[in-house]
Amino acid sequence: MSSSSADSVSTRPDGPSTQGAPGGYRWRWLIVAVMLAAEIMDLLDGTIVNVAGPSLEASLGSTPIGLQWVIGGYALTLGAGLILGGRLGDRFGRRRMFLLGLAGFTVASLLCALAPTIGVLIALRLVQGFAGAILLPQGLGLMRENLSGRELAAAFGIFGPVYGLGGIIGPILGGALIQADIAGLGWRSVFLVNLPIGIAALVVAWRIIPRKPGNRAITVDLVGAAIVAIASVLLVLPLNYGQSLGWPLWTWLCIAASVIGFTVFVFQQRALSARGGIPLITPSLFRKPAYTLGLGGIAIFFAGLVGNQLILTLFLQVGHQFTAGEAGLGNLPLAIGSAIGGAVSGAVLAERLGRTVLQLGPLVQLAGAVLLWFELGDGGSFSIWQIVPGVVLSGIGSGVVIAALFTVILGAVDDHEVGSASGVLTAVQSIGAAVGVAILGSLFFNTIADGSAAESYRAVLYVLGGLLVGFIVLSLFFPKKGRPEGAEG
Repeated sequence: MSSSSADSVSTRPDGPSTQGAPGGYRWRWLIVAVMLAAEIMDLLDGTIVNVAGPSLEASLGSTPIGLQWVIGGYALTLGAGLILGGRLGDRFGRRRMFLLGLAGFTVASLLCALAPTIGVLIALRLVQGFAGAILLPQGLGLMRENLSGRELAAAFGIFGPVYGLGGIIGPILGGALIQADIAGLGWRSVFLVNLPIGIAALVVAWRIIPRKPGNRAITVDLVGAAIVAIASVLLVLPLNYGQSLGWPLWTWLCIAASVIGFTVFVFQQRALSARGGIPLITPSLFRKPAYTLGLGGIAIFFAGLVGNQLILTLFLQVGHQFTAGEAGLGNLPLAIGSAIGGAVSGAVLAERLGRTVLQLGPLVQLAGAVLLWFELGDGGSFSIWQIVPGVVLSGIGSGVVIAALFTVILGAVDDHEVGSASGVLTAVQSIGAAVGVAILGSLFFNTIADGSAAESYRAVLYVLGGLLVGFIVLSLFFPKKGRPEGAEG
C-alpha cells in the first residue's frame, strides 16, 4: 500500500493523526527508527551468545550440544515462523502484530536472562525466535505503508549496513558484557541488553504507528505453517545430535522425513491455491528454477557464514582459553572485512557485475580460508594477530556476497511475487544458519576431543570450502542482473 493511503487512516483518539500531514505522515521516519531497533535486537540475538559457551558451562552445566541449541534453536524457530508471521500481519493488522511480537520478544529476553537451567534457556530461546518471527515481517509492510519512492529507497539503504554488521558485532558486544560481569550477571547480561531497547521501542511504537485494520478475509494456512515447522525440526535435530551419537538410524530417518516434509509443503501450497485458498507462499515461485536454486544458495551460504562465526569464537575460547571479551574482539577483523566488502560491493561491484559478484565473493572467501588454514599453525604458541589477515579476507568476501545476494535472486521473480519471495528467502536464511551451527559446531566439538584446536578448525574449513564451491555452482544459474532498486512488490 502506498504511503498516501496509509496516511489517510485515522488512529485511536489519544494517538497520532495521520490526516493532513503535508509531505506524508509526520512520524514516518520515527517508524523507520523503531523498525531499525527491532532489526538490531534480532541481529544481535542471532550471534550475541556465541561467546557464552564457557560461561554457560560453568553456570548451568551446558554441554556443547546445549550451546548449539541455544544458538541454533533461535534461528530455527525464527526461520520456521517468518512466513506465518507475515500472513498474521496481513490478517490482523501489522501494527497489532508488531506490538505483540515486540512485547513477546522483550519478555522472552528477560526470561532467558532468568533461566535456571540449560533446558529452560533452550526452550525460551525457541520462544524468543518465534516472537521474532511475528515481529520482523511487519517492518517491511509498515515502511511501505508510510514511505514511498526515494524515501523508501533511502530507508532500505539504512538497513543494508546495519544488517551486514549487526550479526557480526553481536559476539563483540556479548564478549564485552560477559567480561564486564556487571553486577555478577555474567552471560545473563547478553539477554538483558534487549530490555531498554525493547521497552523504548514498544512505547514509541504504541504512540506513533498508525492504527490500521488487517484484512479478515485473508485466511491463515496453519496446516502449511505446521508442515514447515515440523520439517525444519526434523532437519536440525539429527544434525545437532548425529555426529556425537555416531549417526544412528533415527538421524537418517529424520533427515529423509524432513526432505519429504518440505516437498509435501510445496504440493500442499499448490493444492490450496488451486482450491481458491490463500497459501503462505505464492505457488508460482516454485516454478521459477532461478529462484528455487537461489533458495538453495541462500541456505548454503548462510550455513557456512553463521557456522564459521561460531567456530571462530569456539577456536579462541575453547582452543586457546580466550576470555569472552577477548574472543569477542577476535571477531572484530571479521566485522571490518565484512564492512569493507559490503561497501565496495554495494557501491560499485553489484550494479556493474550482476551475478558475477556472487562468484567473486566466495572466491575471496576461499582465498581467506586457505590463508587461515596456514595461519592456524601447528597448535603451539598462538597470537590472534597471526590469523587476522585470513579472517579479514574471509570477511571481505562475505560482505561482497551479502550486499548483492538478495537483490540478484529477487531478479528472478515478478513484481507481484516480491513480497512472498523476500519472506521465503529470509526464512531459508535463518533455517540455513541453524543448520550451519549444528553441522559445523558438532564437527568442531567432536574433532577437538581427539586433536588440537587448529586441526579442528581446519576440518571445519574443509567443509566451509565445500559449501562455498557448492554456492558458486548454484550461482551460475541465478539471474544475471539484480532486481532494480525501488521495484515494488
